[in-house]
Amino acid sequence: MTTTSTVTCLLPTWTLEFAHMDREADMTIDAEATARVLGGEKVLRARVRSVEDLRLAVEAGLPVASLEHAMGHLSDDGAEVAELMHRIVPRTTLQRRGRRLTVEESQRLERLARVIALAEHVWEDRAAAREFLTSEQPQLSDTRPVDLAASELGARQVEMLLFGLEYALPV
Repeated sequence: MTTTSTVTCLLPTWTLEFAHMDREADMTIDAEATARVLGGEKVLRARVRSVEDLRLAVEAGLPVASLEHAMGHLSDDGAEVAELMHRIVPRTTLQRRGRRLTVEESQRLERLARVIALAEHVWEDRAAAREFLTSEQPQLSDTRPVDLAASELGARQVEMLLFGLEYALPV
């Protein structure tokens, strides 16, 4: 027998509604979608199928190319892309950086990529997601989601808003 439940969760998750089939629900981040924002298997040089795979990639340091790939989801304007990139890795540090980001930089990038992937899922259109992420949102105290994603709590606020939009919950 399948029953449907609605769950409100403060932790980042992709699934707010799920079916019980006599087992625990698997409430996870969409690691594959996040990996696609980061450039997928070609850029990451590894197939990401689970949150654990994503965690291991982040802990190993994401490739600098994943930073450039993710920024392409946010803007086509070179100056804006540079400004967004330098929020994750300062300009002078990026110029000295080798081929991999530090763990801390990788965590910041993964958090932003996770928000981008969720926005693209909710809006079902990359351009609409881009507009949402880079525009001030009244539900977020007139802050741009891309700016809030700089912190874990800010990213959670954006995710909660996106879940509300996705599931027609009050926002």
